[in-house]
Amino acid sequence: MTSNDNGEPTVPTRFEVTALPVTDVDRAKAFYQQLGWRLDIDFEPSPGVRGVQFTPPGSAASIQFGSGAAKPAPGPLRGLLLIVDDIEAARADLIGRGVDVGEIFHMEPGRGPAPGLDPKRRSYASRAAFEDPDGNQWQLQEITERLPGRV
Repeated sequence: MTSNDNGEPTVPTRFEVTALPVTDVDRAKAFYQQLGWRLDIDFEPSPGVRGVQFTPPGSAASIQFGSGAAKPAPGPLRGLLLIVDDIEAARADLIGRGVDVGEIFHMEPGRGPAPGLDPKRRSYASRAAFEDPDGNQWQLQEITERLPGRV
């Protein structure tokens, strides 16, 4: 990657995919289909190797998991963020799909998590968490106004 005189990158770089550790590919596939995510691929490039990719609605980034090739790092991933415009609607949608989503909480500056929606509905503050069958933890995060420089 090249940089300008200020050290800022000048070549576009996009985060598009992350790999999730799963123990059962079919169980993970069923879970992410239940969420309503788009199934991009489910293929076997060679005998005993399988790759699956899903993309959340409206997202430019995807998840991949599979079996047979490289083994993912042990243990589940934590703190994967799903950005939503309306956390109450997003949480209700997931619950309607049979997902066990925790209660909404918000981050109090200088204090940490507190129960309920952020009282001022500040962007980036309100969250709710759920896990997939392998313990990979996702957090819904409500963002209604982006920080400067964010899309």
